[in-house]
Amino acid sequence: MIEQTQTIELLRFGYGETRVGLVLVAMSGRGVAAILLGNDRGKLRRELGGSFQDASFVEDQATLAETIGKVVALVDRPGRGVDFVLDLRGSELELAVWQALRTIPAGETRRYGALAKTLPMPAMAQEVGAACAANRLAVAIPCHRVVKADGSISGYRWGVDRKRRLLSMESLG
Repeated sequence: MIEQTQTIELLRFGYGETRVGLVLVAMSGRGVAAILLGNDRGKLRRELGGSFQDASFVEDQATLAETIGKVVALVDRPGRGVDFVLDLRGSELELAVWQALRTIPAGETRRYGALAKTLPMPAMAQEVGAACAANRLAVAIPCHRVVKADGSISGYRWGVDRKRRLLSMESLG
């Protein structure tokens, strides 16, 4: 009998302070795998564990200091662009939605249904919303730039108030 061993992925993570609260940054061997926003380190750490159930985690503030600094700068100035490698993980539809989100200029918004029509595969507004909710890379994948059909702000994985603040920060430059 041949015994198979499963390799458990290691994610290193650390925390930073932004204008919209705490940020947890997690790195895999391929790049930044998670940018999570919140107000409580324990909740952020649990969210990370729930998002990567087959991984092990090491808090490593020192090794990630430069990347955390870049993420904090991105969150504090969402229009500046991403200057680090992302480790994107999702379904084909999620990846397409996330790519489309990255084309929305800072300070602008799109409606869920309008974004769905730009995708390379058929999708509905609700599926775009589900892909936004599955996003683990806050601000780097700017799902905060998507609004309801009537232009109003709706759900955001990290809170509607935080979404409003991010949009406001972008409109101010």
